[in-house]
Amino acid sequence: MKVSPAKENILKKVRNALSQPVQLPFPNAEGNSSVFVTEHDGLELKFAEEFSRLQGKFVYCPSRAELADNLQALVDHNEWSNIICATPSLLNMLAPYNPPFLNAGELDDMDASITDCELLVARTGSIILTSAQPSGRVLPVYTPVHIVIAFTHQLVFDIRDGILKLKERYGENLPSQITLATGPSRTADIEKTLVVGVHGPKEVYVFLLDE
Repeated sequence: MKVSPAKENILKKVRNALSQPVQLPFPNAEGNSSVFVTEHDGLELKFAEEFSRLQGKFVYCPSRAELADNLQALVDHNEWSNIICATPSLLNMLAPYNPPFLNAGELDDMDASITDCELLVARTGSIILTSAQPSGRVLPVYTPVHIVIAFTHQLVFDIRDGILKLKERYGENLPSQITLATGPSRTADIEKTLVVGVHGPKEVYVFLLDE
């Protein structure tokens, strides 16, 4: 195929440019650094503020005993009787308090689910969940109420920090699903009217345990 002189001239310039790579003129503009000022102190307060602003319910628990008491108070207040938890570490932690509301019945009959999480993102009030958790993909989204039990050491400032933590934990074997849950499920697809609880739980609680 015959190539015109003008086109050949352009292609020649492209080949010459590719053969002589140059440094990026603005390396800091390529996502190498966060655009937000990182906060290391008060992550609990920051997360509580952002999560509550998004209609999430936040409960701080200084001890396991207070965690068990707060859970029982929540269950009694809402008159729940069937709550499912599939996370062995959480079941072992709650076992000494013998919570009567934990059941292993049919998922359709459950009032709420209790799960752990990977991390909490303070800046956005988000919960990072993955398919590698014992609760899997179903529990965090299937029941009408999702209760997350997390620990203060799981707090990070930004989403970028959370992704780095996940890479450190899993290496090249990242979970097949990584989810950022930011408050209850919501949509405004129908006539731009915000509706909560359509594609997932209508209420999300985070019980943050200080250990």
